[in-house]
Amino acid sequence: MSNPNTQALSDAGVSIWLDDLSRERLTSGSLAKLIEEQNVVGVTTNPSIFAAALTNAAVYGEAIAEQRHKSVEDAITEITSDDVAAACDLFRPIYDSSNGFDGRVSIEVDPRLAHDTAQTIVQAKALHERVARENVLIKIPATLAGLEAITETIAAGISVNVTLIFSLERYREVINAYLIGLEKAKAKGLDLSKIHSVASFFVSRVDSEIDKRLNTIGTEAALALRGQAGVANARLAYQVFEETFASARYEALAASGANVQRPLWASTGVKDPAYPSTLYVTELVAPQTVNTMPEKTLEATAAEAEVRGNVVSGSYAQANGVLDALAAQGVDYNEVVSLLEVEGVQKFDVAWNELLEDMSVALKEAK
Repeated sequence: MSNPNTQALSDAGVSIWLDDLSRERLTSGSLAKLIEEQNVVGVTTNPSIFAAALTNAAVYGEAIAEQRHKSVEDAITEITSDDVAAACDLFRPIYDSSNGFDGRVSIEVDPRLAHDTAQTIVQAKALHERVARENVLIKIPATLAGLEAITETIAAGISVNVTLIFSLERYREVINAYLIGLEKAKAKGLDLSKIHSVASFFVSRVDSEIDKRLNTIGTEAALALRGQAGVANARLAYQVFEETFASARYEALAASGANVQRPLWASTGVKDPAYPSTLYVTELVAPQTVNTMPEKTLEATAAEAEVRGNVVSGSYAQANGVLDALAAQGVDYNEVVSLLEVEGVQKFDVAWNELLEDMSVALKEAK
């Protein structure tokens, strides 16, 4: 029996993906239970998630021992790819029944390649081949170098989760990279209906950075704007989505079987306890979206979310008003989103390096 709140999200056109994966989730049946009871229809991963998961020696000890003669990087690739492949198998019925939109599991390219277009393309193709499941999504960061990598990966017929999007301008560039990739794939004669993509637009980190600046400004008008920027920014991204995928350019691709690149709301765990725990869920309900939630947010959604249907379409004037009010207070939007992109890549770099160090120690102990 599905939870009524998560079912209401599904009915409103929101796909719930869990922002977490570990072998324990797979073997214990906890992920299967979330699929059955809380409408979870996909999974996202990142270096931080795998770094946390692989510290469980009881679960991964045998798998690590099997990799003891391989390099650290190869061992990580093998183990994480195996987890992703197993999750893909679990979600395969959902993938089939949703025509490929859901039942998806994401795996990220090495974040150290975020500014290396050529090597990102190479690794995206290698990961796709290694996991060897139709329903895998390869995560590529939306850096400037990542844009061409997104295009070429899509052009190769590989489905992509574009991650670390913070700005409206970069989001437009990401959609353009996807459309160019589809156009190239069409020219090659590939089946466009098999190519899917989501664009992961980060939410809570925008509030965290802007709220910090508003607190520093400290005026009554500034403080009144706290907790509004993340939702406003995401809602304006949805406006971009609606407009772009109603364009003649996209319609020509859709006639050949192309799919829309759905917005995915990422970083939806509330950082400030003063805000409702489901803020980035209930305020971003709209058709053809994905909300990827950490388990804490998913639990809060199941327990207390009030789903009011589509609250995004038609909210654009209000959302623009929030950004205008922030500018009037001296908050530089472009500076904020640029900083967040740099920090986002750095955070995944740190997590990846920690993962490398932990795996190196584990491999030595296994020998």
